[in-house]
Amino acid sequence: MRSIFLSNADSTQKLGQQLGELLPAGSVILLTGDLGSGKTTLVQGIGLGLGITEAIVSPTFTLIAEYLKGRIPLYHLDLYRLESQEVNQLYLESYWEGIDVPLGITAIEWAQRLPYLPQNYLGIHLTYLPEKGRQAVLENKGDRELDLSLFEPLIN
Repeated sequence: MRSIFLSNADSTQKLGQQLGELLPAGSVILLTGDLGSGKTTLVQGIGLGLGITEAIVSPTFTLIAEYLKGRIPLYHLDLYRLESQEVNQLYLESYWEGIDVPLGITAIEWAQRLPYLPQNYLGIHLTYLPEKGRQAVLENKGDRELDLSLFEPLIN
């Protein structure tokens, strides 16, 4: 587990950019945190790191946005408006296992609404700290370990 302090939205986006540059296809990022904590900003940075030039916005009403024109695809999901039984009907495994879609990075906002978890993922919990910026807590789950120490010196 690694905790990183992010002084502003640019730092949050920069963390995302580094993730986009380093993560391999098949990576799943589960994002949690309150409204305004920086989840979408982080995903925008991932898109930059993948070389995606399209505008990345929160897919709250579309549920899933697919960006296929980067180093590898980015699948951006937002589960804010869904209940667990509705999430079950989305068959999300197709994104993180590359079934019927090219294997890419799957970033899921409001991941606490998932009724089940992938075998391997990077969990990122974002917290807004008044007058300090944000805190990101990164945690690997599963057998695909990402060296989390790669990030902190590059952020601030």
